[in-house]
Amino acid sequence: MLITRIELRNWRNFAHIEAKLRETVYLIGPNASGKSNFLDALRFLRDVASPWGGGLQKAIASRQGISKLRSLMARSNPEVEIYVELSDDVDDEIPTWKYRLAFTAETAGHRRNIITKEYVWHREHGVLLNRPNDKDNGDRELLTQTALENAFTNSEFRDVAKIFASTTYMHLVPQLLRYPELSSPTAPDNDPFGQRFLERVAKASDKTRELYLKKMEDALNLAVPQLKELKMVTDKMGRPHLEAIYKHWRPRGARQQEDQFSDGTLRLIGLLWCLLEGHSPLLLEEPELSLNDAIVERIPILIERLQRKRMQQVFMTTHSYSLLANPGIDGRDVLILETGTEGTQVRGISEEEAVLLKSGLSIAEVLLPKARPESAEKITLN
Repeated sequence: MLITRIELRNWRNFAHIEAKLRETVYLIGPNASGKSNFLDALRFLRDVASPWGGGLQKAIASRQGISKLRSLMARSNPEVEIYVELSDDVDDEIPTWKYRLAFTAETAGHRRNIITKEYVWHREHGVLLNRPNDKDNGDRELLTQTALENAFTNSEFRDVAKIFASTTYMHLVPQLLRYPELSSPTAPDNDPFGQRFLERVAKASDKTRELYLKKMEDALNLAVPQLKELKMVTDKMGRPHLEAIYKHWRPRGARQQEDQFSDGTLRLIGLLWCLLEGHSPLLLEEPELSLNDAIVERIPILIERLQRKRMQQVFMTTHSYSLLANPGIDGRDVLILETGTEGTQVRGISEEEAVLLKSGLSIAEVLLPKARPESAEKITLN
């Protein structure tokens, strides 16, 4: 199942946007234009739907409340709203599912965060849920919880809840992986910055882990000089570690563990594992960080080849010329974020841009200049 359309109202720096989505979505735009905020809307649905996410109230609280979520452009309508369509094929004219969630904070009394709309529609069965309903109106406390997060109430649309809950976000921070004790512990299933990435690898079945590590080893042999072997080991305390053999003048080479790996090696390992692991939506922020341009160029190819074998949707933010210069990227996969006084707008490629792409120019050549900050050349520290 793929998320084929998204609409956001009063979400962070988006007053109102609509966008069609494909198997791979490349988000480009200037710094602070809202690329991460776009991804966070999908993370928010994950946090609401997943058993460990804590539901609507925790999802809002972890983002410091509705006042931080609500767009500064919100005026007469204080609701924050997320709407998505899902289908098995991005080209379906009629989606399989529609899900809408809107919420706000009460202006008096308990000032609770409450649902103002929750709507589920299925192509064959029509409207399955439309809240608030009579039950909600009789007990306003029910509006503090979504039906999405409740196994008793989501039985008719559990497929939607499972898709949202399975979404993976990865922006691996090498220092947290090397030294997880330097930061507060995270939940095993909610580890966006890789603090417990090694536990995640260790938790996979032996067969799956060995298969994935072998595939990753083959890729790393080509990408990382002298690295010839990658495996998982445990120390005397039973803690998992990644270990590699680096070939040099010693006949048997030298063994190194993750605390000695370069930032680029660790980020590449995290990226490869997530691509191999998932059948669910994958959210990536600037996967090019710390990687050589020759490796970055291959990221779209890796994604496309894995998508041939299974249905996995990938969303990524990027500023990389090397990544977007890949000629295999479909212009329809790109969303451009443009800032303005009424918030950020999101658009696909224009007809003029499509003509330029057909003439042989790359996404990087046609669209990246439009994400360039104005007067960037004037930046100085005089």
